[in-house]
Amino acid sequence: MRMPRAQAACQNMDATAEARPPHARPDEKSRQRLISIPFLLLRFLTAGGAFAAGLVQTFVFARVLSPERFSIFIVVGAIGYTLWLAELGLPNVLFVNLRGHHLAGRRDAQAARQATAVIVFYAAIAIAASIACFVIVLGFPSTTPGDAFTLALFLLYVALNLAWTSLRPLSIAVDVFVFYESLELIRRAVNIATMLAVLAGLPLVAFLIGSNILWGMLFTAAAGKLMGRGALSPQIRDWPRQFVAFLRSNRRSAARSGAGALSGAFVVLFPYYVVPIMFGLGAAPIILEVTFRIFRGACVIFAAICDLAVPAQTRALAAQDVSRLLRATLFVAGLCCIPAAIACGLVIFAGAPLFSYLLRSAATVPHAATPILVVLLLASVLQIVSEALLQYTGYFRSLAYNGVAVAIAMIVATAISFVAGFSLTGFLAAYAAVYAAGAIALTAAAVAGPIRAASYRG
Repeated sequence: MRMPRAQAACQNMDATAEARPPHARPDEKSRQRLISIPFLLLRFLTAGGAFAAGLVQTFVFARVLSPERFSIFIVVGAIGYTLWLAELGLPNVLFVNLRGHHLAGRRDAQAARQATAVIVFYAAIAIAASIACFVIVLGFPSTTPGDAFTLALFLLYVALNLAWTSLRPLSIAVDVFVFYESLELIRRAVNIATMLAVLAGLPLVAFLIGSNILWGMLFTAAAGKLMGRGALSPQIRDWPRQFVAFLRSNRRSAARSGAGALSGAFVVLFPYYVVPIMFGLGAAPIILEVTFRIFRGACVIFAAICDLAVPAQTRALAAQDVSRLLRATLFVAGLCCIPAAIACGLVIFAGAPLFSYLLRSAATVPHAATPILVVLLLASVLQIVSEALLQYTGYFRSLAYNGVAVAIAMIVATAISFVAGFSLTGFLAAYAAVYAAGAIALTAAAVAGPIRAASYRG
């Protein structure tokens, strides 16, 4: 007899195969907090730091760079974030693999070696891209080696985020998230302080050199801690072979997670390429940058809040405790609504002076961008909460289907905008409409997936 779909989902997902430690008492689950208070405080600070760092970078670059050079840095930064396409959702698969063993009180040396291989792969991509950037930029007329070196350092500074943020799910999987977030808080504080020092005369290249040295120190500290918990391995000599072995042994999950991650990254990044092509360099990319800084910064904050519930959500799904799963999910959704409401209020009532202060004379953000940004902020609450739940419970297929559908809809909306001769705000309005529809669909997938699976008890 065929088992119900919800039960099949529970048993087939790696996350739901997690066993509670044998020594755990029956009432232990009821005493566990939904979230860790230190994690809550640190994640709040690091997410706020990420949001502030984006605004500070825009603030500083608008004052130390010409509008044309500023737009070039925006494009190079977009290339750096485009490298996230190589992420392929693999950290989600690593999390599911490591989390089950950790909850069962054991270690998996093979999973640790494969996690190390994935992180080294990401770091190698960032370094190779920065070298390629230097060579390519140096080939342009009237470009000095100093200019090429600065842009290459900036690309490395941005691209290494791929490897760094991939360590976050590993730290959550083995419950060392407080240590990771402490390092992240240090990084944000140092970067913001030195970035502001550029206004006081610190050369931009000095800031970039120092920031990349800081990257090396942070990776060393985080890797040491994760090795101690069995999430990473000190053996990196054969990382290419381990990386291939990981893809082979997790081909189905990796393909589904990768499809969702690629389409998600495409949806966020493709406006950075479309806008310069449709509307040229100068004001249009700068307007896109400042509005998307707020949108993407809010998404970072929402994702940070959702991270708080991951330990409780994965334990609840493993135990098929739908009440606990719902409480944890609704709790973080409610928390997300607080910064969303604050951001919407700022944009509605103080958007004009805020944008003017950030950009000075580099560009003027049109008033029509305000309702578009509000829609994006509200829709992103649904998007991020549902996405996090699906990711960390192993529902990669749902993410893949939704992501591909939204990406296709975005391409169609862009084509319509181009043919119809939409203005920049018209294009952004079409983008927001498709994004909101995708967020609603993803919420439905979360209800039909892990929430429904947790409610089935056989």
